[in-house]
Order: sequence, then structure tokens, then C-alpha cells
Amino acid sequence: MSGWRPSLQSMSAGLLAAIVGFSSSFAIVIQGLVSSGANLQEATSGLMALSISMGVCAIVASLYTKIPVSIAWSTPGAALLASAGTLDGGFQAAVGAFIICAILIVFAGLVRPFGHLIAAIPNHLANAMLAGVLFGLCLAPVRAVAELPISALAIIATWALAFRFYRLFAVPLAMIMTFAIALFDSGPIDLASVNLISEPILITPEFSLEAAVSIALPLFIVTMASQNIPGIAVLRAYGYKPNSGPLFTLSGVFSLLSAPFGGHAVNLAAITAAMCAGDDAHKDPDQRYWAAATAGFGYILFGLFAGLVMALVAVTPTILIEAVAGLALLSAFAFSIGEATKSADSRESAIITFAVTASGVSFFGVSGAFWGLLAGALFMLITKKSRTTA
Repeated sequence: MSGWRPSLQSMSAGLLAAIVGFSSSFAIVIQGLVSSGANLQEATSGLMALSISMGVCAIVASLYTKIPVSIAWSTPGAALLASAGTLDGGFQAAVGAFIICAILIVFAGLVRPFGHLIAAIPNHLANAMLAGVLFGLCLAPVRAVAELPISALAIIATWALAFRFYRLFAVPLAMIMTFAIALFDSGPIDLASVNLISEPILITPEFSLEAAVSIALPLFIVTMASQNIPGIAVLRAYGYKPNSGPLFTLSGVFSLLSAPFGGHAVNLAAITAAMCAGDDAHKDPDQRYWAAATAGFGYILFGLFAGLVMALVAVTPTILIEAVAGLALLSAFAFSIGEATKSADSRESAIITFAVTASGVSFFGVSGAFWGLLAGALFMLITKKSRTTA
């Protein structure tokens, strides 16, 4: 019966994971949804759907498997949306792409060869594509300094000082500073006019080849390569033996449930997974699943109050929201570009993938992320053949 009694330690670790997971990246999610064509109401619905979906998914997965399965939204996927821009069909076309991506994630879990095919994508190319997606967003803090120097420098200073002493709270504290500056400039929010409990908005999807290739496929690849597969690796690093197939499928199912309400994708977490799977969650590894389940309850709570978050976003200059998102992605960019270029034999193909993706150009309505991955793969095949011939 002790397994059914969560400890204060595991509950506090789970709550901390939820706070860090939500506050450190919700600005990126909002930026991605708005860039895809969502209005503020649709973006609120998407934020709510993602938070509740990943909360319920974490609770179900953790309580069923008795291991700390942490769930998050696809932060790299949101960054991809922010860099890809709006499709011809607007947010309805983006929602269609979200649904296709969710189905692909389900198949990756159900059909083992399909999952193996995704895992076979060269790691340096996947990281180079991710770095290219993140690069433009990481420039936002610099643009913010040029546009609103005093506000932007105050936010960056807050982030840097917090990063020096307790890096987990660097982005949340920068976000608090951002909202404080916005409220100082605009005055207090009229809470009577804010729907504190969020309302879901059902969005009719539109399906197109452009959306499938420009959004769905790259979103699927970055979600699997930079979230789901590393999430499994983190759990294994802490001594757990997760069955990856069912967990991928479960995350795909909850992605599918959130997509019609504007959610782009949910997946296994990596950073918060370490918070819930480590010694700080509980001295007994068999009891740490309560930390991930508690984080799930925290995400549900944040999702219900997504309207309040969006009310704060509405009075905040867009460039400052983008700046915080850029600060939040710097570590991910540094890691991905480092992983992409660490091998001399594959460095050129990685840089080609990065350059094409970061350029933001599109051909035939297809975004640069797809062409970047394709260009790097083709160059890798050509040079591999040449070396073999030589």
C-alpha cells in the first residue's frame, strides 16, 4: 500500500517540475501558435489543450507503468511553427498538420519498423535541422534590445543573474520581469474582463500537401528526435526500463486529442523527466512516479487558467515575449549545434542542413526545415559515395 501514498518530497518535486516546464516555455508555444495564424482566443485554447493533455497523459502513464513518465509539449515543435510562418489555409491548415503529426507519432509507437526508421535519421542532421529552426528565435533578444533597450536589458539581466545562481528558474524569473514591466507600463489588468477558466475552441482542420510536408513531417521529426527518443534515454539513464512503443503511442493519442483545439503536439519530456526521475524526487526509485503524476496535476491546473496567462501576454509587447522565448531556447540551440558539428566527417552535411533551414526560404510552398534535412542528407550520400570510390 505504500506505493499509493505519495510523499511530500515527490509531490514537491513534481510541482516544481510543472512550474519549470510550463513557465520556461509557454512563451515559445504562444509564439508558435500565433505565427501559425492563431488569434489570441485560439492560442489560449491551444495552450489549454496542450497543458491538460500532457497533464492527463503524465498521470495515466506514470500510474500505469509505476515509473516517472514526464510529459511535455513539443517546445522544438513550437519553435518550428514560429519559424515556418502561416500557411495558405491559415490556422485551420496548421491544425490539419497537427492531426497528421499526431497520427504519425501513434504509428511510430504501434509499427516498430516505422519507429526504427525515424530513429535511423542521422543524429547530426536532426540536430542541425533543429538548430536551424531555433536560430532565428535566438536572435530575438538582440532585436528586443534594439527596439526596447531598457526593458530588454532588464529582462536579459534578470535571466543572466538567475542563470548564474539557479539556472532552472532563469527563464521563469525573466518571464516574471517581462510581465512586471508590461503591467507597469499598461496598468493593472481588469480581472473582471478576463475568463479565468479557459474555454476550448474547436477548430475545423484543413488538410493539404503543403501543410503535411511543411509542418506535419518536420514537426513529427523534431518531436521524435529531440523529445520522445531523448525522453526514453533519460529514463533509462536513471535505471528504468520503459517500453518505448506504448509510450510513443500514448503521447500520439493525447496529441490527437489536443490538435482540434489548437495543440500542436505532446511528447515525453527530457529536462523535467530528470527532475522527476532523480534522487530529489524520492530516495526510493520505485516511488518517484508520484513526482511525474503530481506534475501532471500541476499542468492541468495551469491549463485551466491559461486565460489569465494570455491576458498578461496581451498587454506585453510582442518583441519582449519573443525575447524571453529566445532566451529559453539558447541552451537547446547550443546543444543541438554542438551535437550537429562534433564529428568532422559529417560536419559539412550538418552545416548545409542548418544553413538551408535557418534561411527560412520555402520552395513550392514547403518550409525550409524539410529542404534543409533533404539537402544535408543528399550531400551526405554524395560525399559518402565519393569516399567509398576513393
